[in-house]
Amino acid sequence: MVFSSYLFLFYFLPAALAVYYVLPRRGQNVALTLLSYVFYGWANPLFVLVMFASTVLDYACGLVLAGQFRAGSWRREVPILDGGGPRTRLQKTALAITVCSNLALLGFFKHFNFGVENYDAVVEWLGLPQAALGLSFRVLLPLGISFYTFQAMSYGIDVYRGDAHAIRNFIDFACYVSMFPQLVAGPIIRFQEVAGQLRRRTCTAEKFARGSALVALGLAKKVLLANPCGRVADAAFDAGSVGCLDSWVGAAAYAFQIYFDFSGYSDMAVGLGLMLGFVFAKNFDSPYRSQSITEFWRRWHLSLSSWLRDYLYLPLGGNRRSEARTYFNLAAVMLLGGLWHGAAWTFLIWGGMHGAMLIIERLRDKTAVWDGMPAAARTLVTFVILLFTWVFFRSADMPAALGYCRAMLGLGDPGAAAGLVRGIMAQPYYVGTLTAAAFATWALPQAWDWTRTITWPKAAAILALFWVSVIVLTTQAYNPFIYFIF
Repeated sequence: MVFSSYLFLFYFLPAALAVYYVLPRRGQNVALTLLSYVFYGWANPLFVLVMFASTVLDYACGLVLAGQFRAGSWRREVPILDGGGPRTRLQKTALAITVCSNLALLGFFKHFNFGVENYDAVVEWLGLPQAALGLSFRVLLPLGISFYTFQAMSYGIDVYRGDAHAIRNFIDFACYVSMFPQLVAGPIIRFQEVAGQLRRRTCTAEKFARGSALVALGLAKKVLLANPCGRVADAAFDAGSVGCLDSWVGAAAYAFQIYFDFSGYSDMAVGLGLMLGFVFAKNFDSPYRSQSITEFWRRWHLSLSSWLRDYLYLPLGGNRRSEARTYFNLAAVMLLGGLWHGAAWTFLIWGGMHGAMLIIERLRDKTAVWDGMPAAARTLVTFVILLFTWVFFRSADMPAALGYCRAMLGLGDPGAAAGLVRGIMAQPYYVGTLTAAAFATWALPQAWDWTRTITWPKAAAILALFWVSVIVLTTQAYNPFIYFIF
């Protein structure tokens, strides 16, 4: 079930809100948990079993981490641990179990097929075909597993560090893990950010109004901008070979598609949370206005970049050690971030390119060349670099990515489909959409900031955008959420 569907907008969401608000406060977390399991299991009920088993294990480990397996110590909220105090062997074991189980779950479902394919390719190359596994079955990736495993790991790590309380109430924890607004495509919500809200939150007309506005604006981003841009990107990337100009248009179209698709989903997720009384943090901060790749990662997918910083980069030593170690840490974090997105060499290269740029920019800070450029030029150069990285993110495999990059550099050989691609791109509807996407990217305010106050003119504009989006949705057969596959 996707947010940008009639099933969700006009059936599931109204029913969920009605059930949620008719119940007393004590029953709301129970209802929200059950509704979230229905939402998650709609496509494949077996996914629910995987998430439930993971939730039970992480909940039990959280209690062990807080030292709760002692007589008379059961409480709804467990006192926070001393951040600098010693941990028992049992607590260290519990931390290892919760982290390793989540990584194993993520690794198996996300990287098993990739591992088998590469193992078979290596043994074939070595001339040992008899050693190939040759498995015919494929492991199906459960939706949202990258997000809820990271959330569960942050819970265990924060409790172990003494940064968060462990909770006794299993329903509260299950609600945190499974909450449908952010379950299948983020943002990644830290437990410490919503722990208090799970116990006590207020549902106000102001929150509901702003939440509704964010849902409408997120839907407009998705339906009016991301989907048409996706059509242009698909035409370019699936053509096999395109001309130089068309390749740049296709790369820009994909950059707009993935941004408005994911930021639109994040707006809807934050908005739905507000409608339920929860306040989630902003997940995007106009990333294409960045003047460097370093700044880009301070603006793009904020919940992931902060997670990687706090739970991977800083524990590795961050920039507190030698310069060489700092460069290693940057490269390692971005390579792992690439693998988090998908099991393919293209994602690994994408992460490696970002890691390399972060290192280059850190070295560049020792010179004044970059600072002498106008801000607009720095933004343009950064966007061009991002376009090349998005090529690897979007392409089906390495040969396709390299071929597309050659086309962007004017070294490709346009095939028979090049004329058809140009015909699609030249349609007024797609030209207008790409222009509107560029205008919204660099000229319009962010939905997060714009909805802080809802005036009558804003309300009228939001309502109009919502109904236009709903009408256009009836004409679109193409309606994927890109980050569902990550």
